[in-house]
Amino acid sequence: MKNRLANNLSPALAALSVAIFVWWLLVVTFDIKPYLLPSPWSVMAAGLDAREELAMAVWLTARAAVSGLILSILVGSVIAIVFSQSRWIRVGCFPYAVLLQTVPIVAIAPLMLFWSGPGLRSVILISFMVSLFPIITNVTAGLTAIDPGFSALFKLNQANRLQRICKLQIPHAIPHLVTGMRTSAGLAVIGAIVGEYFAGVSTVKHGLGFMVAQKITSMQTDVGFAAVVMSVLLGAFLFLAVGLLRSTVLTKWCDSRH
Repeated sequence: MKNRLANNLSPALAALSVAIFVWWLLVVTFDIKPYLLPSPWSVMAAGLDAREELAMAVWLTARAAVSGLILSILVGSVIAIVFSQSRWIRVGCFPYAVLLQTVPIVAIAPLMLFWSGPGLRSVILISFMVSLFPIITNVTAGLTAIDPGFSALFKLNQANRLQRICKLQIPHAIPHLVTGMRTSAGLAVIGAIVGEYFAGVSTVKHGLGFMVAQKITSMQTDVGFAAVVMSVLLGAFLFLAVGLLRSTVLTKWCDSRH
């Protein structure tokens, strides 16, 4: 297990080291001003100095992103179950789910702010809307891609609709749900950050999206970059959390679909 983890992390850490080196080299070679592009070490020092503010911002953004992700999993799964029960419903309603995904997030955010008001609730709603589509598409695919042999077996044993959903379709769809969750985890963070940029939380307690805009506007670019780095780490953490969930709680369904 440790060797596998090391083999997976080594290329990522090597790529990260190269990226940081190239970043530092660009700043030094072209003598880029700190307010345009601070060096990696300046960003690290600024992050340490603003660690309390960053910690609060990470907590608020994480709370909004996780809430939006959980909401998208619950609502998206229910919608997918409805879609899987009728071809007419799926054909008639699925294009509207696609349409939801194609609407730019910068167009959704002001509407949510207008309808729900500034604050955490609007940020959660934006995160939910952005992360909903991958759940619907992947779970619908899992619920409908049933082996004909299993379908015939359930029909032969006169299983009713509820038994078919609970004992055949849902277990078969769990690996697809995990795939959707991996995509939606990153989208939930993006939605939360963009939502905070528009809706914010307050000038005293604010998330990473509000903090990035505020710090860069006030020429504290190094602190703004530190907030961006924390946003990336938050998205990576949620992605890894989904992977951990897959390899522990859901391993029975993800490793075998019997």
